[in-house]
Amino acid sequence: MKKIVGIFCVLTLVWACSSDSDTDDTVIIDSGEEVSFERSAMLINWADNIIIPSYEAFSGDLDALISSFNTFKVDANESNLLAFRSAWVNAYTSWQRVAMFEIGPAETVGYQLNMNIYPTDSEKIDEFIITGSYDLSLSSNRSAKGFPALDYLINGLGESDVDILAVFNGDNKDRLLTYSEDILLDMQSLTNTVLSDWTEGYRDTFVANDGSSSTASVDRMVNDYILYYELYLRAGKMGIPLGVFSGSTLPQNVEAFYEGSISNDLFLEGLSAVQDFFNGKHFDSSTEGESLASYLDALNSLKDGEDLSNLINDQFNTANEMVQDLSAFKEEIENNNPPTAMLLTYDEVQKAVPMLKVDMVSAMSISIDFVDADGD
Repeated sequence: MKKIVGIFCVLTLVWACSSDSDTDDTVIIDSGEEVSFERSAMLINWADNIIIPSYEAFSGDLDALISSFNTFKVDANESNLLAFRSAWVNAYTSWQRVAMFEIGPAETVGYQLNMNIYPTDSEKIDEFIITGSYDLSLSSNRSAKGFPALDYLINGLGESDVDILAVFNGDNKDRLLTYSEDILLDMQSLTNTVLSDWTEGYRDTFVANDGSSSTASVDRMVNDYILYYELYLRAGKMGIPLGVFSGSTLPQNVEAFYEGSISNDLFLEGLSAVQDFFNGKHFDSSTEGESLASYLDALNSLKDGEDLSNLINDQFNTANEMVQDLSAFKEEIENNNPPTAMLLTYDEVQKAVPMLKVDMVSAMSISIDFVDADGD
């Protein structure tokens, strides 16, 4: 098993990386004796207790979504529409638990980009339904598929359920149902590929690659983890709709725009998934195994005299509490000019970025292999 061995002294690491970090801060790895940490144990915990179980649960929820659609397809009535919507919310929530694992099989198929690109392109969707001509495997059509496209189809085709059902039972009924089904089957196919690849070989490859190089599993997973937090969670779910990067608010860019009320819930589930992964928490369990937090603890990593792992968890908790106090993101942005409460919450979400991207990786001697667009 590969081990990380500490130096018999106090090593002070100083950085200047994020525009949001304090240049006077330091991370200290304080080790008066040899420190070892088995990366392989952490990889096993990640694969067997977090990643694969999360994919399995999501796959089951996606199957349930398809089953609810099949019922709706036979009889497009209000009761079946509500059941279809409920299954969509459950699966969308479950998706937040696997979205960060864009490594190996997921990276190969472009899982994140094919499942959850928003805002969805409603005009393209309408065109595809009318013409009946489309190829969902094309990268150019990613904005017309996945969860956001389903959001438009079951929540955005009319002002009320009566209006939406009228469309589903109208002149384009067959093409509309066919397109909805094709989206679902595409999502199911992608998910089955990723899950089967994990369970039929990639898991062993992932665990065996337990070194400390830039191509080793830990280094790659940490980079993907931070990229997810920074790009998809912080920016995608909050910063972009808030106008942090554009200078003007973009409420149409919130996740689940047409449903309107669950964007906060999806964000909180994503944040919870990030924090649970940081702590090595087993899927759907309170048990914790080797993790990024225990890795930092083994290295005795301190920031301003406090345990770095505790500071990161405290920041996640602060962000969580502030999001819970907000109205739906869409309402916050549309009803407040400026949306001060949400902007303050975004600041707390942002504070975790330098902790992860600078402090944590510095302590672990992991190099960041991506450059984000906003300079953090």
